[in-house]
Amino acid sequence: MRSVDAILKGKGAEIYSVAPDDPILAALKQMAEKHCGALAVMRGPQLVGIFSERDYARKVVLAGRSSADTPVSQVMSSPVTTVTREATVNDCLALMTERRIRHLPVVEGGRVCGMLSIGDLVKAVIDDQRHQIEDLERFIRS
Repeated sequence: MRSVDAILKGKGAEIYSVAPDDPILAALKQMAEKHCGALAVMRGPQLVGIFSERDYARKVVLAGRSSADTPVSQVMSSPVTTVTREATVNDCLALMTERRIRHLPVVEGGRVCGMLSIGDLVKAVIDDQRHQIEDLERFIRS
């Protein structure tokens, strides 16, 4: 089973983030520009939360809050569930299922070094299965 490190090497480890005091509207604009579903909420180098589309829908829209006037810190999810580079795809999927989350920051030595989405993990599973099928087909033909 593939590790988080292998996935990050394939997809890149760029981190999209927002500060806790930034307005929700700025976070939403960045998510739209970057085509991502969540942002790390960083106070300097420290991860203090995560802001996701789900947070927006449940804690802003349904609560009648203003996206322009409400800081991200009031609606972010915290504390954040994280993984290390050594975690496997199965470890991550189990954690996401258990916690009902869709994004996992990757943290090493207290520093955020990547972000995984459920889509990244599903892609890794599909790729691994495709390779296994190809190997089995070659084995059967030989």
